[in-house]
Amino acid sequence: MEQTPPSDPADLTRFIETRYHATHRAQLAALIPLAEKVQTVHSGDENAPIGLADALMRLQGEMEVHMKKEELILFPAIRRGGMPGIEHPIASMRADHDDHDRDIGEILQITQNITLPAGACRSWAALYDGLGTFIDDLREHIRLENEVLFPQFEPTPPVHG
Repeated sequence: MEQTPPSDPADLTRFIETRYHATHRAQLAALIPLAEKVQTVHSGDENAPIGLADALMRLQGEMEVHMKKEELILFPAIRRGGMPGIEHPIASMRADHDDHDRDIGEILQITQNITLPAGACRSWAALYDGLGTFIDDLREHIRLENEVLFPQFEPTPPVHG
């Protein structure tokens, strides 16, 4: 059963770190070697997800930098109640989220929307099952930050009447 995210911003940052950052690190550490295995074993299959391991490794590198910036800079500032200029690192995180969304699109293209071919082996099935979970988790992680956490620290645009 999925835990309900806390509404307090400081608690939400801790929730994101434990529920999503730690999970993504573990997911990618498992998915990359599995993708490499499936690509190697099925390299002659027209449905093989060629390029998936490289896409996941690139995403892993991007996400690690992104998560470290949140863990070391942005989230501590949020836990202190914000800071002047906090909208700038938030804008940077939002841009990274857009990049992650493009990476998801590439993964979906490589895997034909995570569609297993007939007769796929157990490793291939495990890879695609794990990918589906990872993508769902990443999308929810991004949604929590973009729609719940960040707006609490961004200036609201003036309303013109």
